Amino acid sequence: MDWSPIWISAKTACTAILFTFFLGIAAARWAVSIRSEKVKAILDGILTMPMVLPPTVAGFFLLLIFGKKRPFGILLGNLGIQVVFNWCATVIAAVAISFPLMYRSARGAFEQVDENLIYAGRTLGMSERRIFWHVLMPEALPGVLSGGILAFARGLGEFGATAMIAGNIAGKTRTLPLAVYSAVAGGNMTDAAIYVVILVIFSFAIIVMMNIFANRRRSRRGRR
Repeated sequence: MDWSPIWISAKTACTAILFTFFLGIAAARWAVSIRSEKVKAILDGILTMPMVLPPTVAGFFLLLIFGKKRPFGILLGNLGIQVVFNWCATVIAAVAISFPLMYRSARGAFEQVDENLIYAGRTLGMSERRIFWHVLMPEALPGVLSGGILAFARGLGEFGATAMIAGNIAGKTRTLPLAVYSAVAGGNMTDAAIYVVILVIFSFAIIVMMNIFANRRRSRRGRR
């Protein structure tokens, strides 16, 4: 049995969440700070679109950006960087698909923070950066962490966009979802079942962690 999909999936999901987590927080903070509702609605639509698009469509757009014959792909090629059908393509696909979940969770958490706490920080002369790290983030942390866990799970289970831009190369870009598909297509139901069990265990653990953070969030609200 080929165990490389487990390592590739774990490495991809862990690397992707590093980008998704901080990019999602930054985008959510930016969206919350926008005063114009029209601009906020347009920005929200753009940032959320990968979540509602079929993953293969998202993968097609990624190919248009990073393809070897596209301007950006040619530029990367001149720099000696190959994205398409390489391991880094699995990370890009995971980030693109999981980012909206992180963004919307972080934005929802920020919007639920009591604005009086922010006003109090400004009254005390705190800078906006200090308010963000010492007031906003601690209050929104359970929701932000829940979004991070959900985004990690989405990146771990990404299939369509990964297949489009990274391919299904054994030992290189074959993640667990692709391994399940390949095993079933090859009639190897035993290996497919093992891969599925691993994914189910990961998913169950992630759901438990999300419930823990949700309970902490409710407990914090109940103490106010």
